[in-house]
Amino acid sequence: MKLKSIFAICLIAVFALSCKDESKEIAIDGTKKMSETKFDYNVEQFADIKILRYQIPGWDNLSLKEQKLVYYLTEAGLAGRDMMWDQNYRHNLKIREALENIYTNYSGDKSSDNWKAFEVYLKRVWFSNGIHHHYSNDKLKPEFNADYLNELLAATNTKLEGEAFDVIFNDKDAKKVNQAKGVDNVALSAVNFYGPNVTNADVESFYKAKTSPDPKRPLSYGLNSQLVKENGVLKERVYKSGGLYGSAIDEVVKWLEKAQGVAENKEQGDAIGLLIEYYKTGDLQTWDDYNVAWTAATAGNVDYINSFIEVYNDPLGYRGSYETIVQINDFDMSKKMAVLSENAQWFEDNSPLMDAHKKANVVGVTYKVVNVAGEAGDASPSTPIGVNLPNANWIRAEVGSKSVSLGNIINAYNNAGSSGRLKEFVHDDEEYELEETYGQLADKLHTALHEVIGHASGQLNPGVGETKETLKNYASTLEEGRADLVGLYYLYDSKLQELGLVEDWKKVGMAAYDGYIRNGMMGQLIRLNLGDDVEEAHMRNRQWVSAWAYEQGKKENVIEKVTRDGKTYYNINDYDKLHELFGQLLRETQRIKSEGDYAACEALVEGYGVKVDRALHAEVLERNKQFTSAPYSGFVNPVLVPEMNDEGEITAINVTQPEGFPQQMLTYSKNYSHLPVVN
Repeated sequence: MKLKSIFAICLIAVFALSCKDESKEIAIDGTKKMSETKFDYNVEQFADIKILRYQIPGWDNLSLKEQKLVYYLTEAGLAGRDMMWDQNYRHNLKIREALENIYTNYSGDKSSDNWKAFEVYLKRVWFSNGIHHHYSNDKLKPEFNADYLNELLAATNTKLEGEAFDVIFNDKDAKKVNQAKGVDNVALSAVNFYGPNVTNADVESFYKAKTSPDPKRPLSYGLNSQLVKENGVLKERVYKSGGLYGSAIDEVVKWLEKAQGVAENKEQGDAIGLLIEYYKTGDLQTWDDYNVAWTAATAGNVDYINSFIEVYNDPLGYRGSYETIVQINDFDMSKKMAVLSENAQWFEDNSPLMDAHKKANVVGVTYKVVNVAGEAGDASPSTPIGVNLPNANWIRAEVGSKSVSLGNIINAYNNAGSSGRLKEFVHDDEEYELEETYGQLADKLHTALHEVIGHASGQLNPGVGETKETLKNYASTLEEGRADLVGLYYLYDSKLQELGLVEDWKKVGMAAYDGYIRNGMMGQLIRLNLGDDVEEAHMRNRQWVSAWAYEQGKKENVIEKVTRDGKTYYNINDYDKLHELFGQLLRETQRIKSEGDYAACEALVEGYGVKVDRALHAEVLERNKQFTSAPYSGFVNPVLVPEMNDEGEITAINVTQPEGFPQQMLTYSKNYSHLPVVN
């Protein structure tokens, strides 16, 4: 599971800190070489997006062989980039090609409002890997009309017609992922995981008929395929060499084979070999074999995430979006934080879960703080700050999991500029001081607890199916909320101080609780248009956790809704009681998951996590107007530039920065477009 914009990242994006100056030295390849002492994390801002950059600490400490491994893994990730674009929407590649051709070849008036609107629209499309917003899933609306686009197409001899042209301006395919209650979510989702006329009932019946060879180790059916109807018969089009996305997958494999040749150890090399076999065959048993091997391969300085993994973009939670993250171990921070994984069994034993839902033996949980060296697909430009994989419940139970916190990404967020929103939304000076003093530490610990303890905790009852089957379209938000609650429960516990992770556990916990409630009840609303429901899984879970705790604590005034000078604030009066409430909700969410209680899950999410108080939302949007910092942030990636000798061998690899966001996006399209664009 991916910690993508849960409360820590949302707080960072909304309440970021100070920035620094930039060195302007330009490298010969059009990238920027940044001074270590004057690194500017900010690139540009447009619409609701802020583009940042990040450094790769520890790069120079790697051997040349290790740097080659990072380079090859990064190239493998980028080679599959277009798969994510096509997964997001069937016309994305065609639209991107046309818009980029206009952008690079138009020689007309570039000072007009229409051209500026075109530039912003293209940048938004780049950021979202398609024409739907990366977070809200709403289709992006251009601030220019169809006549102007036709003028640009004609002026640049560019072709874009039919449905691919019309959909930019009409109401068709309005939602990439539709999670609304009481509708056919598959039929109303534009995501390209399903063919025309495929319905919820089709998907459920198709996979209900599939039986894993070992029912105790269920295969991840649907993870790496598109489900279509051919002559009325449902059929999977598998992502593999020679299959769907075969041309891009072959490029990914080419670079993975190079990476395998410079693996740090046998275990790592064997795991990469299984990933290569999986890409070639599309066999889901090989996928499980790979995940077991990858989870066990914990030695070395370099690791990676690569393939079709997270299922948030599938309204029914079967199909994985393509993503890659290449990472370098931060040994110092990993050593400091390893205490969490070493004490995973204590956290499980002392959790408020029912005894039947606790794991008797928590195995194989590894936790590392890492520095990202490159990302692609669903992890870029919008990136997670923490990841826990594999997602299969049986592998977590039998083998374990890997949890990572992306240290340099979090550092970039923390140094990317101040917006002043914090003072606007805190209830009083005490809350402000707690956030300023303990907020960043609380965020880091919540990320760690969410990933290491949260996703690894609990177990399903015997005979209960996989969560995507039992909880269906609510599975993702339930799981993220459950992991959040594990983190929240233990953030307010003296055990953290006993383990040496904090000096004052109570104040860290208070800061964490303030921030979570403030964001879940108000802060994240700046990301929604007035009148919208909450649909994104992480936003839903933050709201249902916060709103449930507020509602359940009303009688004892645990969380007080305060109105002062026409402004709303949420003030926690009883942190001890709130800790108890989080424990009660954690117990219930684990029961829901363990028992596969769909009705209870639906009631929890729909009752607390979907609808927004319109008056409060309008107030939050009005109060937010004074701030110019965008509510969403993402990144350009550093560029790894190899130096070659006369024999074509790599002798060194230099880290540079892209000149800008458009330059990186155009370079990616030029060098990594490995899927055919059908006109």
